[in-house]
Amino acid sequence: MNILEELWYGNIQPMELSHIENNAQYKEALQLVNRNYDRLQEGLTEKQKELLMRYAESRNEFSNITELDSFKTGFKLGAGLVIEVHH
Repeated sequence: MNILEELWYGNIQPMELSHIENNAQYKEALQLVNRNYDRLQEGLTEKQKELLMRYAESRNEFSNITELDSFKTGFKLGAGLVIEVHH
């Protein structure tokens, strides 16, 4: 099976191909984000904690949208380069 067929049949999950969890810089940044989030929550009322949680959820949704757009842009650029090389 070729890569397009593998993608079509769901045998390739692009998000699962990432190895960023093994990146030391990524781990350090994630720890910092989590530590700051926890410290921020400590001084909040329950109502403020709920607002912070909603903010974090909406921020995650925003990040997902921008990451998908970046993936699509990169894929199109890569495909364009392949087409250009074959001409």
